[in-house]
Amino acid sequence: MLLRTVTTGLTVVALGLTAAACGAPATDSKTIRVVYRNYSDFPQMDDFMKVVKKEFEAANPGLTAQLNPITSLDSDYLAKVQLMQRSPSTAPDVLFEDSYNVNADAAAGYLLPLDDQLKNWPDWNEQFIDATKQAGRATDGKTYAVPMGTDTRGIWFNKTVFAKAGLPTDWHPTSWDEVLAAARKIKQSQPDVEPMYMPLGKPSTEAVSMQTLEMLLYGTDTKDLYSESDKKWVAPSKGMNDALHFVSTAMTEHLAQTAAEAEDTQFAATQMTTRMSKDKIGFMIDGGWYARYWAPGGVSPWPEWTKTMGTTAFPTQHGQAPGKVTLSGGWTLAVGGSTGNAEAAFKFLTVALNKKNSTDIDVNCSWLPVRKDVRADPRLAEKDPTVPFWSDLVSITRYRPTLPEYPQVSNAMQVAADSVVNGGDPDQATRKWVEDVQKVVGADKTRNG
Repeated sequence: MLLRTVTTGLTVVALGLTAAACGAPATDSKTIRVVYRNYSDFPQMDDFMKVVKKEFEAANPGLTAQLNPITSLDSDYLAKVQLMQRSPSTAPDVLFEDSYNVNADAAAGYLLPLDDQLKNWPDWNEQFIDATKQAGRATDGKTYAVPMGTDTRGIWFNKTVFAKAGLPTDWHPTSWDEVLAAARKIKQSQPDVEPMYMPLGKPSTEAVSMQTLEMLLYGTDTKDLYSESDKKWVAPSKGMNDALHFVSTAMTEHLAQTAAEAEDTQFAATQMTTRMSKDKIGFMIDGGWYARYWAPGGVSPWPEWTKTMGTTAFPTQHGQAPGKVTLSGGWTLAVGGSTGNAEAAFKFLTVALNKKNSTDIDVNCSWLPVRKDVRADPRLAEKDPTVPFWSDLVSITRYRPTLPEYPQVSNAMQVAADSVVNGGDPDQATRKWVEDVQKVVGADKTRNG
């Protein structure tokens, strides 16, 4: 019943999309290519897409969804999708898109603007939370992608490790110094435990920028990577320098993973979550989605995680207001700019993100809902009791700059962090980062901060 209703409600939408479509079809006019990431640390997406394919084809006789999962880490997935997008013969009709890359892909013409179609989709107007819609909105004001879920970032900590270190199991650090002090106490009391984990090294790509450097930067007096009031990137940046010094302290005092582990493509994807379940990591600065790794069928099934793991907000540098910091991102679904059947592509998107399927993917991936009717579903907190904590952080959340240059600025951040991880001087890494940013955006588009 639901699928028939969705399909009928898209009649007007379909007409608009037919006119907007351009380029050659992926295979033929009755087949759409759906591209998404599938990897051992993220099996939920493949299961989800198989269900959506079945429902889409049942509701639309004669249409076929050709699933093209890309088995890779985040960094490789992005590179492979960008390569596919360069030719209409290989470009996806529907793609799983990280929100941070929407602007760059929209500017390159790889995504189809969806505003005319979305305004005729009742779910978009009535159920999607307004604040989350910006995840798919580009700087030209148009919407190119629909969010699947959102997230926040903070600290997960192992209560067993903390108890052995004499640390409180209701830990709430109020400054960077307190975070480092806890790590030192864990190291002193349990030499075989890595005190903390934070995304570091080339394989972690965007996670290094967002979960590590930006979480640190936005808690400093510099506050911003990009100044909306000045319309300028903040480089040079004392906050970025302080963030890189934090990373340097963690590495030189052996308070985090080793440089070799940071450069290991498998460490973050599979090994780190297992070590946490074996009480071999004290705490990690990362996102709220980790429950999916410990759930049945996850990378590291761990039934006891709800009793062992605690959550707390990451503090600002010196405890300055608002006292804690978090960032939000998330994944989206988009329609490719070269699609040969935009009508079918948009139908697939709406089936994938209806109430039932949105609930399933948010529950199974430990994502925060972007739909009002999904947010009220009790299954979210039943499967992951930390959801209320991560949801509460939305009230203070920050977002990455929504600019086409951001991916290049982010890459420069990753290069700077990687240098420090491998023994480089944080001051020199900061200077190099400033040079790289100014090359990307132009020195006249930067300011001191």
